[in-house]
Amino acid sequence: MPQIPEKIHELTVGQLSARSGAAVSALHFYEGKGLITSRRTAGNQRRYSRDTLRRVAFIRAAQRVGIPLATIREALAQLPEERTPTNEDWARLSAAWRTELDERIRQLGQLRDHLTDCIGCGCLSLETCVLSNPDDAFGERMAGSRLLPLRRPASEGDGQDG
Repeated sequence: MPQIPEKIHELTVGQLSARSGAAVSALHFYEGKGLITSRRTAGNQRRYSRDTLRRVAFIRAAQRVGIPLATIREALAQLPEERTPTNEDWARLSAAWRTELDERIRQLGQLRDHLTDCIGCGCLSLETCVLSNPDDAFGERMAGSRLLPLRRPASEGDGQDG
């Protein structure tokens, strides 16, 4: 990994790319989305402050766990400009994402279980398959696919379907 001397306070896009592991096109994309900023030299070249390295690492880590860029931008906006996100910043911001990630994990587990059921039965019937036609309570009343809420057990519900 290329080392950047401590006396250098600004990085070119190539240096930032080499040091962060992010493609130059990704860095331009992040900048276009307001996730990172640069200044322009007299020759119209981008220069990034050193703290941008930590911001890019923050962005990439958040992306790896599935956080949308808009959410990442909101999180970074809570930090002062020109300041490197600290471990405390990461802990505070990532704690807010935990519930969302837990819900996605639950949904993916449910999808995985239905996929296993589907592979096991092999039917792929549009009428009965839990993947193609999940809990089709509305099928007789309206056309088109619908994302239905999970059914509650009879003891919790009001006795009505869908």
